[in-house]
Amino acid sequence: MGITVTGAAELANLCGNVSTPVSFTYVACGTGTTAFSNAQTALVTEITDSGLERAAATRTRVTTTTANDTVQFAKTWTASGSKTVKEVGVFNDASAGIMLARTKLTSEKVLDSGDSHTLIYKIKFPATA
Repeated sequence: MGITVTGAAELANLCGNVSTPVSFTYVACGTGTTAFSNAQTALVTEITDSGLERAAATRTRVTTTTANDTVQFAKTWTASGSKTVKEVGVFNDASAGIMLARTKLTSEKVLDSGDSHTLIYKIKFPATA
């Protein structure tokens, strides 16, 4: 899992409420197998069909180490076709926008029509001394 360069810049924008920031509220799945690079601006191969299209996530703050230090994105899809999910990402737009983070899965998720796929994506914001 990694935060992208453009994602980090938009986080700074959000923190300072500078130049019309846009919150990260969407998650997407893909079939790409390329390793993470912080220069990436999109999933390698985003899935845009089979009921697995990019969608709004339920967002909450959860505790990993200290109270509310982690943002959690959750979404459950139901596949309408066969796909193999190999990567996931967090975005601030329903179809384009900025990719905050991307993860190449260590274990791919093979889905057939009717299968559910639940994504829980957590990003921790560690406090520093």
